[in-house]
Amino acid sequence: MEIKLTAQARELKEKLAKDVIPAVLYGPGLANLNLKLRRVDLEKAVAAGGESALVDLEIDGGKSVKVLLKDIQFHPLKNNVAQHVDLYQVDMKKKITTEIPVHFVGESRAVKELGGMLIKTMDAIEVECLPTDLVGHIDIDLSVLKEIHDSVKVSDLKLGAGIHILNDMDADVVTVAEQQVEEVIPVVAPVEATPAVAATKEGATPATDAKKDKK
Repeated sequence: MEIKLTAQARELKEKLAKDVIPAVLYGPGLANLNLKLRRVDLEKAVAAGGESALVDLEIDGGKSVKVLLKDIQFHPLKNNVAQHVDLYQVDMKKKITTEIPVHFVGESRAVKELGGMLIKTMDAIEVECLPTDLVGHIDIDLSVLKEIHDSVKVSDLKLGAGIHILNDMDADVVTVAEQQVEEVIPVVAPVEATPAVAATKEGATPATDAKKDKK
């Protein structure tokens, strides 16, 4: 899917409208360029491909360049409202290092029928590849997790020949663990003391001892 974004040049101290956010374009051999773009356009681009998809960036109506969205900063209280973004212009002939998000699909038998607990240990895979080999996401099929302790490892992922995975190949992407059952300690009701025992605790002499004193 083609993702497009338009931007305009921005003065360094320019006051921006509420629906416009600042951006910086940079890349190998390029001088940083201050830009501005509409927040709604950026949010659509993020929803369409996130930080792992190539974006066609058009600046001031000129020729488009290929960029990746980087270091998107969000409002501290409104996480869905972008505040700033870096735009990394890629060289289509040179390899880049980036992350591809993983999407979990399907349902695990070990979770549904055996009561296992699904543990997702990764939400993205770090890769090195040419920009043209990038994919928007990696699907992880949970239906292969049939028994407790089953897992999908990085080595199980099938990506294009041009994509080199940088993560530890033995690392788990997702696994099914056994549910931890908390031990229930029974509550023992206190035993009511007999009159003789109660009297002893209070310092009194039991009646049997009194009879011995009279003899």
